[in-house]
Amino acid sequence: MTILDTIIASKREEVAERKACVPVRELERSGSFERNCLSLEASLNDPDRTGIIAEFKRRSPSKGWINQFADVARVTEAYNRFGASGLSVLTDSEYFGGSADDLLVARRQEIPILRKDFIIDQYQLLEAKAMGADVILLIAACLTPTEVKQLAKFARQLGLDVLLELHAEEELEHVCEYTNIVGINNRDLKTFRVNIERSLDMASRLPRHLPKVAESGINSVDDVVMFRENGFKGFLIGENFMKAADPALAFEAFVQELRTVTR
Repeated sequence: MTILDTIIASKREEVAERKACVPVRELERSGSFERNCLSLEASLNDPDRTGIIAEFKRRSPSKGWINQFADVARVTEAYNRFGASGLSVLTDSEYFGGSADDLLVARRQEIPILRKDFIIDQYQLLEAKAMGADVILLIAACLTPTEVKQLAKFARQLGLDVLLELHAEEELEHVCEYTNIVGINNRDLKTFRVNIERSLDMASRLPRHLPKVAESGINSVDDVVMFRENGFKGFLIGENFMKAADPALAFEAFVQELRTVTR
């Protein structure tokens, strides 16, 4: 059994428990449920922003704790202030040390927020809406094309953007009319090895009208410039900032360098 298989099995149990504890009608009564979502797709095309989807991530299955005690309010405020196009907030607790509370705190920022989790059930989309998320992640590696289409359609009906994450060419068939942003992850979720060339190899096979996001293994401004030159609009970066003693300062320095290089 792979790491991904283990996570998904655990997630199914977790979602079943939450369904039993919090009925849908309670989620729909949330103060955030009626708010109009912010468009990550539009933000990625905003020339005043960096294209960076800056991630708040406390730990990972492969690295363990990255930054256990980071202040989500301070970090996400800095991400927004210094030009992130969006925020990505981990809400998986068991494997990534995240929580819904982290996303609720990040929601103070007027910027598109991605709920980063392993989405396998429509109930999680209702949760995302209730938390104040604007975007949800669908991972092709743990969903069939039919499941992606069903979940993406329901998400769009809720007003949420859909970021579909691909890892291999055979997953291109998961792209559908409801997946309005496509990410290519350089990290193989079955082995957790990183190959930064993955995004470049697959980019030419994607529909040209879809904004493309490079994910994982982006460690330098040169990486961002390279992906931009290959048609990518977005760059999901988390560990590079979160591993610093002060992620807020690390992000500020990265953006200053990026703007100097691309001026």
